[in-house]
Amino acid sequence: MGWPPKNFPSRPNPHPPSPVYPYVNRYEGFEEFVRARGAALSRTAYLLCGDHSAAEELVQDSLARAAGHWRRIVNTNPEGYVRKIMVNQHTSWWRRVGRRERPYADLTAVMEGGRDDAQVTTERLALVTALAALAPKQRAVIVMRYYEDMSQAEIAEVLGVTTGTVKRNTYDALRKLRALLPTLDLEPEAGR
Repeated sequence: MGWPPKNFPSRPNPHPPSPVYPYVNRYEGFEEFVRARGAALSRTAYLLCGDHSAAEELVQDSLARAAGHWRRIVNTNPEGYVRKIMVNQHTSWWRRVGRRERPYADLTAVMEGGRDDAQVTTERLALVTALAALAPKQRAVIVMRYYEDMSQAEIAEVLGVTTGTVKRNTYDALRKLRALLPTLDLEPEAGR
């Protein structure tokens, strides 16, 4: 006697059977998304981590997690979803490993475009070091606000917090950056 018995009442299946090849279109558009937005995600990850290898790992892990939900997120805001994964993953890593100094062996890795300008290199290294001293949520807010040029409402949506929390994290982060880098010109933020 097999299961279910012949006289067992059947209910309609809420998930109708898939086509012959159910996973053919599962990742449709994912490769194009990665090609189009991968570099921007990598830059954001680098600013969050302060290290190229950690940034690559963060992006790969975040994209792998997003791929598992691609059919659900493709028509919403996939980039925001991946950024939220990146911030949460980095915060989790930061909590596990703790804050410890990470030396930068290659100053040219911090420079953009490979220019050999000592003042620019020194300022960039100081900024990357100061960003590394911030708490993960503060760093995420600063990166999204000033590097990604996102509004407070957009940041709040990505992080899943209120705009008040974004404002507070921005204020605390800028105060700490001003203390660490007194020569850095940080204008007061207009509420956008």
